[in-house]
Amino acid sequence: MKNKNNNKNIGHYFEGTDAQWYKGRELTNEEREVFKQRSVKSHQAKIKALNGEGITPIHPINSPKLNPEDLMPKLKPNHLKVLSLFSGGGGLDLGFDHAGFQHYQSYEIIRDAAVTIMQNRPQWNVFYGDDGNVKNKNWSFLKNQIDVIHGGPPCQPFSIAGHQNGGEDDRDLFPEFIRAILAIEPTAFVAENVKALRNKKFKGYLNQKIIAPLSQNYKILIFELSAASFGVPQKRDRIFIVGLKKDQVSKQFIIPKPTHNFAHLLPSKNNYNSKQLSLFHSFSSENQDHNLLKCMGVRQALGLPNIGYDALSPTIRSGLTGPRHTTSILSSSSAKKQWEQLEIWPNGVAKNRLNAHKFVAKNRHFRLSVQDCAIIQGFPESWLFNGAVYMILGQVGNSVPPPMAYHVAKALLQTLI
Repeated sequence: MKNKNNNKNIGHYFEGTDAQWYKGRELTNEEREVFKQRSVKSHQAKIKALNGEGITPIHPINSPKLNPEDLMPKLKPNHLKVLSLFSGGGGLDLGFDHAGFQHYQSYEIIRDAAVTIMQNRPQWNVFYGDDGNVKNKNWSFLKNQIDVIHGGPPCQPFSIAGHQNGGEDDRDLFPEFIRAILAIEPTAFVAENVKALRNKKFKGYLNQKIIAPLSQNYKILIFELSAASFGVPQKRDRIFIVGLKKDQVSKQFIIPKPTHNFAHLLPSKNNYNSKQLSLFHSFSSENQDHNLLKCMGVRQALGLPNIGYDALSPTIRSGLTGPRHTTSILSSSSAKKQWEQLEIWPNGVAKNRLNAHKFVAKNRHFRLSVQDCAIIQGFPESWLFNGAVYMILGQVGNSVPPPMAYHVAKALLQTLI
């Protein structure tokens, strides 16, 4: 059954204004007034533009050339039942779905994210609000009923973009993911998170809180994948933790091999300093096979005119992170430079392509729509998101790119069948 209860606690879950990890910005009255006036001015300019009173549009409405459906051809249905935790906007769910797995249930505390999944897959069982909260849930009713549990516990406790408080962060829900596995005893599980989880700082946490409780019954593999290795036009590395039950699985899990080459999209040494280059090239950890398909650059993927330069998109920032919600996907100062070279405006993402077309950016660069951001993340246009713009960007930015999830699911399928 689909949960249609209210979700009175959802705001606290992702805003966390009274949580220990939250630190609002300290502004002077003068700084606060500057931000206020800037916001008012931007809003007024947007209203004028949408009413046809702004700058004459200079960019035609784009028609994307990348269809993420092509990156994850649907496989025939199999009998393996999947339980989804921390489902978000459905990145893992969609990838496993295309790989033929049988959806059993999804749990997601934020209503808009759950509605996204429900409106795209009305036949699925999706729980949200209090019923979608995995904390302290009794999972005994699902013991030995599930083949695979997958989920991406909140990454903020480990992300370099946050305070990296790990287990001290009250958003750390990895223990709940572990508890569900121990109670349900699936044949396999897949967890996804930021690669910072493997940093030296969290070595003890990884070994003691994740590996140790599960290693008695599961063989555990931890590996890193790049989204662009599977045709997603974005710099995004993630780690996957895959567990296979020792007494039920005899085949070896084979880490997914890249399907796409993206070496041609990495920045040249002429444009960036050595520190920036080392960060960018860390996304090329796989041996780039030039016989593979070429990953599209973000401009090509979105169907934008050729300006003589294209590259992978910087990592898309979630609209739900930081001290306030935002319609910007800008993640860092270095990302700002990359967007400028791409002549794409990452701030004030528009609700749709028509609005993006009408609202000319200050620097006259191409303004993104939420549909464009979804494609950059590997979601097909057929996957419709629910909620305000910042909420959609939160769902997109927090999701596993579906083609990445698809290839992990395919590799898991070959192990389990």
